[in-house]
Amino acid sequence: MIYAENILACMAVPLLLTLVFVRGDVRRFVLNFLLGMTACLLGAYISGFVGAAAGMSIGDTAVFISPVVEEGVKFLPLLFYFTMFGPGDDLLFHVALGIGAGFATFENICSMVTTGTESLSFLLIRGLAVGVMHIVSIFSVTLGLVIARRFKALQFSSIIGAISLSMLFHGMYNLLVSEPGATTWIGYTMPLFTAAILLAVYRQLQNSDQEKRL
Repeated sequence: MIYAENILACMAVPLLLTLVFVRGDVRRFVLNFLLGMTACLLGAYISGFVGAAAGMSIGDTAVFISPVVEEGVKFLPLLFYFTMFGPGDDLLFHVALGIGAGFATFENICSMVTTGTESLSFLLIRGLAVGVMHIVSIFSVTLGLVIARRFKALQFSSIIGAISLSMLFHGMYNLLVSEPGATTWIGYTMPLFTAAILLAVYRQLQNSDQEKRL
């Protein structure tokens, strides 16, 4: 058993202190990073409660419950920021990346505390895979919000489709890495390939925006 809330407090204190000295985009990223770590802790509490209430094993909870809950708690602050402040596309992506990075960082640290830090190669591989997975999932949701804003007729369906895809992607990753073997390596590499595709789509959106300005 680990006391994740204590870990969060120790990590959050120095980051909160930096807010006194930084401004603008740096402060926004730090705040979103802290928000992502908090969302990770909240998601773990909710997933654990639902799994225990349903009588599910830890493995089943990780595959069927955690992806839905975790993607939901990451999505809600992003949706709030999107609807209340109407940020530009680039700013919205920056907010999403801060939340995703904070979420992945806190999850990795809690995992290291639980399983140990003896194998550096395993930690690097898992850290990269989980980090990319959480960023990819929230990035895909952000793309859905951007598309929803550009094509208002598809707004609701775009948002629901994006969050559903992120939950499905997260669940597939957890399922693939749940057992050792070839499927684990497929799961580890899947976020990297997906990140490359999403990056290409993002670049295409940027290029289309530049062409419209010209």
